[in-house]
Amino acid sequence: MKPETGHIHPITRTANDIVRVFTDMDFEVALGPEIEDEYHNFDALNIPKDHPARDMQDTFWLTDPGKLLRTHTSNVQVRYMEENNAPFKIVVPGKVFRYEATDRTHEVAFHQIEGLVVGKNITMGNLKFALNSFLRKLFGDDIKTQFRPGYFPFVEPGVEIDLECFKCKGNGCSTCSHSGWIEILGAGMVHQNVLNESGINSNEYSGFAFGIGVDRIAMLKYGIDDVRHFYNGDLRLVNQF
Repeated sequence: MKPETGHIHPITRTANDIVRVFTDMDFEVALGPEIEDEYHNFDALNIPKDHPARDMQDTFWLTDPGKLLRTHTSNVQVRYMEENNAPFKIVVPGKVFRYEATDRTHEVAFHQIEGLVVGKNITMGNLKFALNSFLRKLFGDDIKTQFRPGYFPFVEPGVEIDLECFKCKGNGCSTCSHSGWIEILGAGMVHQNVLNESGINSNEYSGFAFGIGVDRIAMLKYGIDDVRHFYNGDLRLVNQF
């Protein structure tokens, strides 16, 4: 009897597709630790110990003092800036962890791809062009996006980018909370404090950063309405791919 052929999980396939788009745009792939220290996960990203922004990310703290499961892959951005000279363009794929309740769009362990561009005279125009180019290459030229103000302590100004709901085509449904849009990533200009803390002169260099939720992109790309389907072990889902 011929053994069954395995399948690439849709999350892995989506992450590979995203990374491929960015490497085609001359981004370098950077990797880093999932077990992180408090400095690289929070402090160096302009989130000091008494900053209310820490309440935005429920953290899995480890028994080793000051150690935690990273809440985003931005920790790798900090480590890369500490060890490399500008200019550069990187993407950082990986798994992240947050201690929160699960629902149709949230899991405690999920996947992100962070991006960072640092150079001279980098502007919001560069950010918008790069992200719109990425989304068109991934979803097609007929997609609709919207950029709106957002708050993240490591960027200023910050934006959130929404994609027109794949299910209702912008008319409003339960998947998009009847808004017609689904938030897929956050971005912004790298805060001067983050650049300076990592050893990059903010008077000479500027940059933009973005964070992409791979699971949410996979939901949009493949028409999956509950992120938990990706993790329940049901092979009927994986076998479709």
